[in-house]
Amino acid sequence: MILQQIIERLYDIPPDQLAHGNALGAFNQLKEHLNNGDVRAAEFVGGTWRVNPWVKKGILLGFRLGALVEWGKNGLFRYFDKDTMSVKEMAVDDNVRIVPGGTAIRDGAFVGKGVIIMPPSYINVGAYIDEGTMIDSHALVGSCAQIGKRVHLSAGSQIGGVLEPVGDMPVIIEDEAMVGGNCGVFEGMIVRRRAVLAAGVILTGSTPVYDVVKKKIYRKTPEAPLIIPENAVVVPGARALEEAWATAQHVALYTPVIVKYRDETTDAATALETSLR
Repeated sequence: MILQQIIERLYDIPPDQLAHGNALGAFNQLKEHLNNGDVRAAEFVGGTWRVNPWVKKGILLGFRLGALVEWGKNGLFRYFDKDTMSVKEMAVDDNVRIVPGGTAIRDGAFVGKGVIIMPPSYINVGAYIDEGTMIDSHALVGSCAQIGKRVHLSAGSQIGGVLEPVGDMPVIIEDEAMVGGNCGVFEGMIVRRRAVLAAGVILTGSTPVYDVVKKKIYRKTPEAPLIIPENAVVVPGARALEEAWATAQHVALYTPVIVKYRDETTDAATALETSLR
């Protein structure tokens, strides 16, 4: 029986009826595959992103199996978490630069070669960070988020985690995208390759995005996530409320706006700091 089938079966068993040893073994196998990047919470197949619900079920199984314990008993770095959710072990041979100052990577996250992580940052279980990506200070990569190659997550950016419902798409940031300072990407958004989110852009499942270049409005639907097109440059904007009283008070709602698509000027402004590598 393959690991997926084992986890699917274990997930449906009530917690008080689980054989703890067997379930823990399956969860640890899953974590090993997640650490190595062999298994992902979502993957690009046939030209589209596909969620793998069984992977999320396995992570949730790990939380269910864990007991609260104290870690870091040397007094230098104490924390209290499930005994199934330790910090990821890293070595210099991983070729990942982790600058000191409060960064934590949970076990069960993949971090590719050439990634730079500035402090303090947090990468949660099930996340996938591909090669050459820059994770700046105070950045969060939530559970199961998928980050592509040579992405820049600027200071204060928040990439939300999506563990439940297990069938929901996690947040996906494709290759060479630029996520500006204090941006927030939540609720299973997909940011296509080389897109740029200017500082302060917030993307959620209830926020429409207005494309003034292509004269389109992008929204999340029950059938599909909100997708920011390839090469799009998104800035914070506003749209006027048409209700009479709101109009009289000049009330407007926040909305992200696509104002252009990448060109040479944009490429120069968003180039990764190669001198810092």
